Amino acid sequence: MENGSQNDTGNPFAATNIRGATTEKAVFVLLRTVTLLLLFCGFAVIGRVAIKGTGTVLDAFERTDTFPWFTNTFLTRTPETLHVFKEDGQMRTLGDSAFRTHQKAREEDARVRGETPTPLVVVESHAHAAGGILPCLAGSALLTGGSMLIALLLGVSCAIYLSEYAGNGRFVRLVRLSILNLAGVPSIVFGLFGFSLFVTFFGWNVSLLAGWCTLALMALPAVITASEEALRAVPTSWREGGLALGATHWQVIQKNVLPRATPGLLTAAILGVARVAGETAPIMFTAAYVVRNELPWEAGSLREFVFQGVMALPYHIYVISAKVPQNEFTEKTQYGTALVYLVFVMLFAAAAVISRNRLRPHRG
Repeated sequence: MENGSQNDTGNPFAATNIRGATTEKAVFVLLRTVTLLLLFCGFAVIGRVAIKGTGTVLDAFERTDTFPWFTNTFLTRTPETLHVFKEDGQMRTLGDSAFRTHQKAREEDARVRGETPTPLVVVESHAHAAGGILPCLAGSALLTGGSMLIALLLGVSCAIYLSEYAGNGRFVRLVRLSILNLAGVPSIVFGLFGFSLFVTFFGWNVSLLAGWCTLALMALPAVITASEEALRAVPTSWREGGLALGATHWQVIQKNVLPRATPGLLTAAILGVARVAGETAPIMFTAAYVVRNELPWEAGSLREFVFQGVMALPYHIYVISAKVPQNEFTEKTQYGTALVYLVFVMLFAAAAVISRNRLRPHRG
């Protein structure tokens, strides 16, 4: 064998004892172990939320007398205080509205029988441990949908300018670098910026509009970058062919480039949803209330609708996990809300993925 390039059989393609093969194998094993460990940790967290949260959601199903003959109180009611009280020597638990109804029914029953009503003795009360999360679910949907609409409109417009009109000068490169740097800014900074600009300076107060604009600014770097890449991926021949037929630059962009880049633009939407859907700090400063029993669409006018604050799932999870005493009752609400929140984000992302796959051109 010459210089260790061939083995004793003279076959140049046979395995040889190359220096570094052991190190390469060790690195491969390390990388695989780290990957499997990360997957295990992720599945462990999601599995714990799924197991404990499923019980909360399933236990909330109740029969009704009207179609569809059942309802889920956890998804269709507002958050309430849970009362633990003693009745006839036994400990019971009821939400605030059910507790008041039950107490009135006892008093009326006692009056009918000519007896003195016996008041129920409340042993302890736990905030946000009863009722449901309907206002939180509605607020999160409005915040995510509205902010993504603004982010896509501004982000795609900016990407069109950078990709089709701006060229590659020094100023444009500086703009692109600034966009990349904005993607790494912590969410708390965006929250403080939104509070200073939209809530205080513009006087919008804590409102949907302030939350939309703040979350849209957070999503813009990811949306602009992904949208520009999608536009640049469209072959130049599509542009040249349209210009050769006499179309204007904007007509080429509108008729040729944008339809071809639509799947990539939906990928930008997915990245934007991933960026804004799980944020707590920005909406805590600009849009979210701790408690609000009214649903957003119950506002009297469009102005009242956009300038109202809302409850939101991530902020609700933060409140019931860090701002109220922890016990077995609040734990059920925590895991149930977390499970609904995971499903909520997955549905938003899945809708964008399905739309992208349907619009992606099929290649034979």
